[in-house]
Amino acid sequence: QVQLVESGGGLVQAGGSLRLSCAASGRTFSMYAMGWFRQAPGKEREFVAAVSWSGGPTYYADSVKGRFTISRDNAKNTMYLQMNSLKPEDTAVYYCAADAIAITSRDDDYDYWGQGTQVTVSS
Repeated sequence: QVQLVESGGGLVQAGGSLRLSCAASGRTFSMYAMGWFRQAPGKEREFVAAVSWSGGPTYYADSVKGRFTISRDNAKNTMYLQMNSLKPEDTAVYYCAADAIAITSRDDDYDYWGQGTQVTVSS
């Protein structure tokens, strides 16, 4: 089992930056591909970024490519999402998730989810 806790959300002006963290419990964190998703009010949850178990291959939604960077530190059981050049449309609750099989953008494939952290970008 993996338990996930997100942190680092907050209020930022457009053009600013935030770094989200996802801390995982358990000794098998390095065996999971990890992903970030977000859900804005009144909208469906959408994929943001994913990283393989090794931290090598990464995958981004077109809407964040070039602005967001996903990374992980398996020694610290932690995944990160560096968000730069934030826009008001990035406002959402951000969730981290763990997938025991492979890197994927499909939320149905993920096995474990955190509780989410709010990111609000003001214009």
